[in-house]
Amino acid sequence: MKSASISKAILAVSIFLAGTAFASDAHKGSFQLSSPTQVSGTQLPAGEYVAKWDGTGPDVQVNIVKNGKTLATVPAKLVQLNSKADQDSAELKSGSDGSRELTTLRFSGKKYALQLSPAAGTQAGEGMK
Repeated sequence: MKSASISKAILAVSIFLAGTAFASDAHKGSFQLSSPTQVSGTQLPAGEYVAKWDGTGPDVQVNIVKNGKTLATVPAKLVQLNSKADQDSAELKSGSDGSRELTTLRFSGKKYALQLSPAAGTQAGEGMK
């Protein structure tokens, strides 16, 4: 009897894990920052990052990840481009005080870009439950 209950539990967990692995509509793309840059109120140091988001837009929430840790979450618009991007790129807006803010991400070989909404984002862990 215990064996049957354990088998059912293992089957249920296996089905759940398989479903979450295939149900995810996650997308991601890499980008690099050559100097410290603001995104959604968070200062990101220079380095390599990954942008991850779910869905196909136009409105998405983008997680900015470095070394497996989400550093910022920002709302964005997924916009179609006329042609595929030649390379990964991060577009920045420079402030009069010399600050730099991340505004757009393009990914090599993709016909879309992420236009970030800097003022409305949250730092990792804020506003998420």
